[in-house]
Amino acid sequence: MGNLLSSLPKTIHASLALAIILFLGLFYGNGGFAFDTIFWSWLTRLVHVTVAIMWIGLLWYFNFVQIPNMPKIPDEQKPAIGKVIAPAALFYFRWAALLTVVSGLILGHLNGYLHSAMTFGGGKSTAIGVGMWLGIYMAFNVWFIIWPNQKRALGIVECEPDVKAKSARTAMLFSRTNTLLSLPMLLTMVAAQNLY
Repeated sequence: MGNLLSSLPKTIHASLALAIILFLGLFYGNGGFAFDTIFWSWLTRLVHVTVAIMWIGLLWYFNFVQIPNMPKIPDEQKPAIGKVIAPAALFYFRWAALLTVVSGLILGHLNGYLHSAMTFGGGKSTAIGVGMWLGIYMAFNVWFIIWPNQKRALGIVECEPDVKAKSARTAMLFSRTNTLLSLPMLLTMVAAQNLY
């Protein structure tokens, strides 16, 4: 067991295998399932929720853990964060943001509410639409504001020290903007599924 848990890829593969076994045990043995729209909608929702957890989890990690604690880290230890931890976290952060939006749009299409949600068609469509637009805006911030500024702030892209400092502040402010929008976005997504 220690060998399995010592390797992240082995742990993830085992988790996926366990999930598939549970899925088959719960649904295949209980009358089966068809590879129809309901199945693909369910699978897309599973992907959507999984990558959204990674995205918002990393957003909250940056804002609740990394940013507030950086001033407490001795200068000689900061390169470990800036050169190793932050770039790896930002990789998963930005790709999870993109996959969250793409899977959400696919899910809306599969369930037949994409157009009405994107145009605020009333009721459940308005609630999910607000959440979708917030998510799209937040993902835009990740890819086109936070990530380019973080590349300068972390030294991935060379720049002058004053540009580096300004980029770090811009990235932090837009990360905080996304944190501000995260609860309203989550509220509308959950409300659309449970209050209508």
